Amino acid sequence: MAPANVRAAQAPSADRRLSTLVRHLLPSSPRRTAAAAAADTSATLESFPTMASQGSSVFAALAQAPEDPILGVTVAYNKDPSPVKVNLGVGAYRTEEGKPLLLNVVRRAEQMLINNPSRVKEYLPITGLAEFNKLSAKLIFGADSPAIQENRVTTVQCLSGTGSLRVGGEFLARHYHERTIYIPQPTWGNHPKVFTLSGLTVRSYRYYDPATRGLDFKGLLEDLSSAPSGSIVLLHACAHNPTGVDPTIDQWEQIRQLMRSKSLLPFFDSAYQGFASGSLDKDAQPVRMFVADGGELLMAQSYAKNMGLYGERVGALSIVCGSADVAVRVESQLKLVIRPMYSNPPLHGASIVATILRDSEMFNEWTLELKAMADRIISMRQQLFDALKSRGTPGDWSHIIKQIGMFTFTGLNSEQVAFMRQEYHIYMTSDGRISMAGLSMRTVPHLADAIHAAVTQLK
Repeated sequence: MAPANVRAAQAPSADRRLSTLVRHLLPSSPRRTAAAAAADTSATLESFPTMASQGSSVFAALAQAPEDPILGVTVAYNKDPSPVKVNLGVGAYRTEEGKPLLLNVVRRAEQMLINNPSRVKEYLPITGLAEFNKLSAKLIFGADSPAIQENRVTTVQCLSGTGSLRVGGEFLARHYHERTIYIPQPTWGNHPKVFTLSGLTVRSYRYYDPATRGLDFKGLLEDLSSAPSGSIVLLHACAHNPTGVDPTIDQWEQIRQLMRSKSLLPFFDSAYQGFASGSLDKDAQPVRMFVADGGELLMAQSYAKNMGLYGERVGALSIVCGSADVAVRVESQLKLVIRPMYSNPPLHGASIVATILRDSEMFNEWTLELKAMADRIISMRQQLFDALKSRGTPGDWSHIIKQIGMFTFTGLNSEQVAFMRQEYHIYMTSDGRISMAGLSMRTVPHLADAIHAAVTQLK
């Protein structure tokens, strides 16, 4: 080993390294000595606009962006020191104790994966885990779906529901002849942003009737009837977010007939299959009605809610095509959308889903846990309705038990929402949407008291 003084002589000094870097960065100029370059280093580097000094920044003029209207509710909730605070803004299931739930079947599947010595962490293909894609299509369309049997479905794994919508939106912006998508009013707050950034023009159709706190079916049909032929229409497969208002099966059939007669392209968003009614097949029925007529459609799936895989970001985009050869070409173009966006999807979450869906015993266990979650939410609806009724709270609150899924559109206005946050430390979005999954037997009376006070004190 060389003596210390030799090693020091061999290693380039900090000044030499810095002056070499400066010579590479500066525009070409006559050769200068290392000493001269080093002497001017400080002054030279300060002249670069991307070099911050004394707190300055090229981004100094940026305005502070507002909090996301949904995620911002949780930010405000976390800052509140009150021991009675309740967060009804987050769209995630909570136990009776107010804790996140990891399904037992998910824990089992994950342990099986961990214990498998042959598992590796190689990249997935651009389209994701093949088995996951196949099983996801069967879950939403049905194992006996003609579209699957005829190889007219192409499915790609995406980053949960949001990623599936974004990939589908960008695909349509590139390859579909109409670039206008109609979304329900109201809808999930991220929908217009996702589709606008995908390159589509976003318009709305009537959906919710504030007067009845139910479906504005007449307005829906009128707006879709007046949409240009070939327009894209976003449809919530079940458990409409944020209203919890779904069409009946008869109404779905009328929607299907109207859309097919005008060649409107359905784009389903399925975030709650099995989570709404407790039945996977019942919640998929509207989608399967559209597939059964032989027409084309897009389907975005998420496993965040129904498997509790929120942080794993597991989802799928399926496109039902007119023929098998078209489906092959569609998949080839989806790859070109995905590759520069995120290259390929993550492995772990999709492996959990595939493990559960492929095994009949684990699948049955999942359906039982899924129904238990759905039943608890239905129970919270009934308890809240009963609590308001017992207090004699003014108004008709039957919509709470008529609506379905994770959310209830209470009908409370923004002033009443602000009052409940200030006086009762109850957090929800400003449009009055509450997550029924965030309630418990302990917090229902507190919420009922708050709603009663808000309604009676603020008209």
